[in-house]
Amino acid sequence: MGVSRVGLSVEQTNHKQEDDFHGYAFVNDSELAVTSDANQRISKAPDLVCRDYSMMNGGYLHNFVTNNKAGDVAKLALRMKYGVGSSKHKPVEYDKLQEKLNAKRLEVALTGEKLEKARCEAKAAKESSILREQRQVWSAECPKLQKAEEAAEKEVEEFLQQIRPSKIIDTAVFSLPEYAMLLEKEREEFRIATVDPIHQLRDDLRFRLIQAQRQQPPSHPSNWEQVQQQIFLIKDQQDEIMEKLSDECAALQKEIVAFDVEDYLPTSDKKKEIVPKEILDSDCPFPELKSSVIQAFHSLWEQHQSRLQNLQEQLEKSHRLCGWCVDDHQRFLFTLSLYSHDITNHRALLMDMLQRIFPRRSRHELLEHERVLDSQRFCQVQVKVETQQYQRDHQELLAKALVTLQEAANAHQEELELHRDRQHQQDICLQLRNKLQLWRAQQEEASKLEATIAARRREEHEAKMKKEQEREAAMRSQQKERVRQFHFKLQKNREEVERRDQERLAQLRSVMADQARQDQERVQFRARMLQKRKEEREAREAELQREEEERQNRLEALRNQVAVVAEADTDRMMGDTEARRMRQMNEKEFVLQKPLFGLNTYTDKQFVSDPRVKVAQALREAGLHHSQYAKQVLSDIKPPKPPRRDTNSIIKF
Repeated sequence: MGVSRVGLSVEQTNHKQEDDFHGYAFVNDSELAVTSDANQRISKAPDLVCRDYSMMNGGYLHNFVTNNKAGDVAKLALRMKYGVGSSKHKPVEYDKLQEKLNAKRLEVALTGEKLEKARCEAKAAKESSILREQRQVWSAECPKLQKAEEAAEKEVEEFLQQIRPSKIIDTAVFSLPEYAMLLEKEREEFRIATVDPIHQLRDDLRFRLIQAQRQQPPSHPSNWEQVQQQIFLIKDQQDEIMEKLSDECAALQKEIVAFDVEDYLPTSDKKKEIVPKEILDSDCPFPELKSSVIQAFHSLWEQHQSRLQNLQEQLEKSHRLCGWCVDDHQRFLFTLSLYSHDITNHRALLMDMLQRIFPRRSRHELLEHERVLDSQRFCQVQVKVETQQYQRDHQELLAKALVTLQEAANAHQEELELHRDRQHQQDICLQLRNKLQLWRAQQEEASKLEATIAARRREEHEAKMKKEQEREAAMRSQQKERVRQFHFKLQKNREEVERRDQERLAQLRSVMADQARQDQERVQFRARMLQKRKEEREAREAELQREEEERQNRLEALRNQVAVVAEADTDRMMGDTEARRMRQMNEKEFVLQKPLFGLNTYTDKQFVSDPRVKVAQALREAGLHHSQYAKQVLSDIKPPKPPRRDTNSIIKF
């Protein structure tokens, strides 16, 4: 019994391991990776069974001894029947799983290819858009460059016309026009020898491409490989020519620098002296003022030199080319000046073009170079501004100094003239003092005579004013009496009007009281009449109801007297009478054409011809037939025929 129980426990352990294995092996389509784990578990299943048996024979036997109940016998028998397998799960179909896995992998690969294709197309579209914008910018710059080239050629011609030898021995200066003509001739020969064949080759290649696109694929082999080799050969030749030209350009620039062409230009002394000659040569009567003006010019110059020196030190800290070669620096400057701020998305286009021109330099180096250029440009602008500020301050100080010196000279001249005028005025004052004493004596005598005449005229005026006041007082008293009488008459008229108004008011009140009494009596009479009519109407209704009841009673009695006592004969009742049969035999069939009853009403044409019906139909179609506007419109429309007078009611609702 113990051995069988041990065997059953071992079998249960094996089934449990197999159930675990099948649980790991069962996966859906999204968890195909677990199949490898299932294969490993299958390969390890025999080892697990052997290890269990070894553990059963060893010290771990008590782990496999299980206590089964009586109800578990059927389950254990079922386990023994199916063996190691499990009836709960179906066996795994690894071939189908592998096919699904391959299909998923193929789908993922196709999706990746589509994504890569879409990414390449988006990148190509972005590159095409950027190139289109770059082409627009450079096409707009071409006319500017042509104008700049024409201006430069014009300046060179003016320079050759204005240049003068600085010494008698400078014979090379006179040969510059001939040298310019020689260069023009060499450039034309170079163009004919190198540039024109390139253009001819380009036109020939375009013609060949057009012919190849129009014609069908040829049966015999073409010579495109030879043409391609020829193109590569011409490219190499052009590269050699351009390299040679760049070397000659660099050598020519060095030669021009060593030739010192600036010495032959018309010289003009642009340097300004610290103190202008106008100040030094001016005749100032005040030496202290002149020395202070000169000191102001020196202080202004010292401030300008100190600020200029600080800016020069800032410029010297950074290299002129910022660590780049001359060609790269010039190309960078030209590209930076080409993309101005008025161009849309100018920063992105600028960085794209710089990365195309300088593919070996990183974006950080380009930005750093731009920053250094901005700082240098800012310092140069500050130097220019400082120079302009100094010139403006110098001009203002010069103008103020000249005005001050002129004012000082004018003030000194005015003092001299004032001294002469003062002496002359003292002589005049002495003469005027004597004349003034004589004039004062005459004035005193004249004032006394004028005072006497004024006193006499004042007395006459006072007497005249007194008489005028007396006359005005008399006239004022008469006017007051008239005003008093006028006010008395107004008061009397006002009292008379007030009395008449009171009498009229009393009369109206009495009339209104009589009218109110009569109205009250009429109301009461009307109420009594209405009550009487109501009682009479109720009495009539009661009498009519009584008569109706009596009539119904009589009719009921008559019905009872003439009640039908014969037997029911359905055929006789539903059949035709003798008179009916005779009439049908003697008369033809009569078709009823007239209506049963005569109607006194309107026809459809009369209804449709009424404008009120038309307006109502239009309002209904517009959805306005319930609005106040519709009611107002319909009430204002008159019928086509006015109503009769007898249809108008006198009752006001």
